[in-house]
Amino acid sequence: ALLRIDFKKKMKYEEVYLSEFSDVFYVEEKNVALVHWKKYCELEQYRTPLKNALKVIKDHTACNYVADTRDGFEDNPLDTKWVAEYFMPKAKEYGCRIIYFIIDENNSLKEELEGQKKDSEQLLEFRYIYGIDEVG
Repeated sequence: ALLRIDFKKKMKYEEVYLSEFSDVFYVEEKNVALVHWKKYCELEQYRTPLKNALKVIKDHTACNYVADTRDGFEDNPLDTKWVAEYFMPKAKEYGCRIIYFIIDENNSLKEELEGQKKDSEQLLEFRYIYGIDEVG
């Protein structure tokens, strides 16, 4: 699937994990783990890309996390809990300081993203952006 953000022509990146549900990249220029969500998934299909993103964060000093949510979906409540209790604390432990959500102009996942922020804002900073160019 073609990414709606075409960073591939402009930035050096590494493909870390690709599936029908999501793709995970390390974007060197921005020092971020980028997850592009493509369609609804839950449990292991949802957690595996995030575990891959954690590995990227762990392997690159001061690496932050970007979720492209423009093709996203609301999460299964079990996964939302897992993000708050596992993913966010691990991301912080591995050196991540900022979680970026790439949103569409309507921010169709506003409630979902605000819920994730509320659950973890004591750990990490959250920023809403319209494209990876705004990271930094």
